[in-house]
Amino acid sequence: MKMRSLAIASLLATALLFSACGGGEQEEVVSTEVETETQVAEVEIEEPLKYITNEDAPEGMIVSELTGEFIDEALEKQRPIAVMIDNEKVALPHYGVTESDIVYEMVNSTHNDRVTRLMVLVKDWENIEQLGNVRSARPTNFMLCMGWNAILCHDGGPFYNNNYSNQPFSANLSGGFDRVPNGKSREFTEYITEKDDIAKRVKANKKSIEYQTEYYEGPRFKWLNEVDLGEAAMAATFVKPPFPHNQSELEYNEADGLYYYSEYGAPHLDPGNDNKQLSFKNVIIQKADMYEYDSEGYMYYDIIEKRNDGYYIVNGKAIPIEWVKVSATAPTKYYDMEGNEIALNVGMTYIGIVPSDAWEELVIE
Repeated sequence: MKMRSLAIASLLATALLFSACGGGEQEEVVSTEVETETQVAEVEIEEPLKYITNEDAPEGMIVSELTGEFIDEALEKQRPIAVMIDNEKVALPHYGVTESDIVYEMVNSTHNDRVTRLMVLVKDWENIEQLGNVRSARPTNFMLCMGWNAILCHDGGPFYNNNYSNQPFSANLSGGFDRVPNGKSREFTEYITEKDDIAKRVKANKKSIEYQTEYYEGPRFKWLNEVDLGEAAMAATFVKPPFPHNQSELEYNEADGLYYYSEYGAPHLDPGNDNKQLSFKNVIIQKADMYEYDSEGYMYYDIIEKRNDGYYIVNGKAIPIEWVKVSATAPTKYYDMEGNEIALNVGMTYIGIVPSDAWEELVIE
């Protein structure tokens, strides 16, 4: 928006000169008018960003707190589920992951080349046909779910989880999901399917399927239809997190503005969704300190009451950011280097959590 201000100042000076001359004559009054004009330079003021809110949604719909997309208003208070997905090569292909809203990827063990595991968040979980396969959780997964007030779906895990799973603001379902024969050993056959009555199980555990208002701080992201990172942003058409076991990669497709995910040297395809390749509109990379619990490879990321570095990547560009999670139930917030909270582009988001000791191996180009 441009605003023009023109200041015109007029100065009128009148000099009255009197002198006592012979005969007492009064001298002629002399009037002098001086006019000056000062122009104030144009000032260009940027219009504020128009974030997407429920006021923009069609009747009967709201803005999803996970994607910024319009969804049925009946889902507004429903807590999302967060599902642990095995990411070993033998666990592939994954079913249903392309229909999730947010996908976390993080190291699951300090052994086996720091193998990663996926944790996928789904808002509209009652319409799941098949998602998985489901595997065990780690303390970091509980820490992240607390910020979303999400219901963690997994199959067991180390006793280190107990400090988190027993908290009143934590809800989780462990095991008991559908077994789908696929010719693999038993640990690779567990999936969430339409046969699983998640709502019934949550209530049986005396938990709520709706947000716990005393622990949920509300939506964490601001949403824009088209994010522009500005001219100072760096090019980012290829992203390779330092996950040596599965060799994750995200490659930008300018035609549709999405980042396509591959691992183990091949596109990540979803047979539960017409072999669609997993892709994302937003990519967030977080740096976090990682610690071992024991010599068995059990570990956790130190992410509560912490601040650290990261990158936000969208539309072929990247900017450095900082992230902070001030408490167990607080959402992780992301800020640019001037301290402004970033807005995300409407769509699906990948969040990769990278150990600090491997941060310099991150590739963005």
